[in-house]
Amino acid sequence: MNVPVKEENGFRYIESGTEGETLLLLHGLFGALSNFESIFQRFSKGYNVVIPILPIYEMPIFEVSVMGLVDFVTRFVQFKGYDKVHLVGNSLGGHIALLYALAHPEHVGSITLTGSSGLFESAFGTAFPKRGDYEYIKRKTSDTFYDPAVATKELVDEVFGIVNDRNKAIRVIATAKSAVRHNLGDKLHKIKAPALLIWGLQDAVTPPFVAEKFKELIADSRLHLLDKCGHAPMMEKPEAFNAILEDFLKEVISEHKQVEV
Repeated sequence: MNVPVKEENGFRYIESGTEGETLLLLHGLFGALSNFESIFQRFSKGYNVVIPILPIYEMPIFEVSVMGLVDFVTRFVQFKGYDKVHLVGNSLGGHIALLYALAHPEHVGSITLTGSSGLFESAFGTAFPKRGDYEYIKRKTSDTFYDPAVATKELVDEVFGIVNDRNKAIRVIATAKSAVRHNLGDKLHKIKAPALLIWGLQDAVTPPFVAEKFKELIADSRLHLLDKCGHAPMMEKPEAFNAILEDFLKEVISEHKQVEV
């Protein structure tokens, strides 16, 4: 993504700086800025699109947890002075978005989840067998998508590098274990913000039944299932994803303005 990364007060992020409501994008455990390139391009003309780089690999080991990342997002929102944000979270990013919304409902305009953890997830697990096996990592990365071609060599190389860096691998495992411990099944009824669920029908990490359960437990929620799509719909079906998200945001913002009047 050809957008300069800003570094301020210990935060690294990109921001469109556009006048308008803030769209805060939260990536997953192996995520990167490039995961949200299509969203940034589509929405940065009408929204202030912001993507903080979550410090999964840099946090002190004793702070590594899902709640540690929620605290990071809380500090970031405070630092930037955002009043309300529209959260979009993929995988672990969705989990963080939900926990943030539970802790700070006054700062959340809406929540969009895609392939979110928080109820059930099946990924690398809590250990990394065959750490040095490139073909194994390539296969596991490809399994994230319906179309294996989406798992480019650049993406596989990035995941392989993370898995084979001992310090990063330890933090990935610790974060994954923390995510499993922070199951949200008994808390989702407290979510009051409108929620959009966009899921791949062929998501093998958080299968469609997970999306159905999120819809059941979050009162004001709507679900869209995309065919021939895996765990990262915003990457695999960007046009469909963006169209659904755009309609949802327009609806939510319109309703909010009517309430204010």
